[in-house]
Amino acid sequence: MYTLFPLEDFKAFMGVDDREDRTARFCLVTASLTIEGYCKRRFLRKQFSERIALDGALFAPLREYPVVSIRGLLLEAGGGGLLNAAPGSYRAVPGLDGELDVPCGLELARGFRGLKAVRAVYVAGYTRGGLPPGLGAACMELAVWNLNRYRGRRVGMAGPTGGGNEGWGFETSMPENVRSLLEPFKRKLI
Repeated sequence: MYTLFPLEDFKAFMGVDDREDRTARFCLVTASLTIEGYCKRRFLRKQFSERIALDGALFAPLREYPVVSIRGLLLEAGGGGLLNAAPGSYRAVPGLDGELDVPCGLELARGFRGLKAVRAVYVAGYTRGGLPPGLGAACMELAVWNLNRYRGRRVGMAGPTGGGNEGWGFETSMPENVRSLLEPFKRKLI
């Protein structure tokens, strides 16, 4: 299950039993995907493959972070030929550190000329147990918010401002406290 917060911890915190197991799973997965969409990045560790156009530069910024390892690098020449880059012919900037939550790029050796693009295969993201606490808290709070909406049968509706059913309106897609927790994790540009 793709989630930024453990299901068993969520069920214990919310007092969810097996009758609401599917709803709890749905809330956690939805919260995780919503957070990744809001932050414009992926958080759980996996292997990525991407092609980065160089435009004459010798620096290729990688899309996902934190980068843990580089699995392979192919250099695409102007004529379309591919060259396998040796590990000493490039370096990761600022470095390969799974704990450092900043974007990473590949700096190629100066000897390369006429390169059109780089095809990189790399591993990036956090392990399930290594997620920053603020990220887990945001996922849990958003999942709780969703679960309470589903339990109250008022999905898509905000609470009343007056008595009765007056003042009901459409709610925002994410509570403000969750947005503030996610602010440090939004995509950073280098």
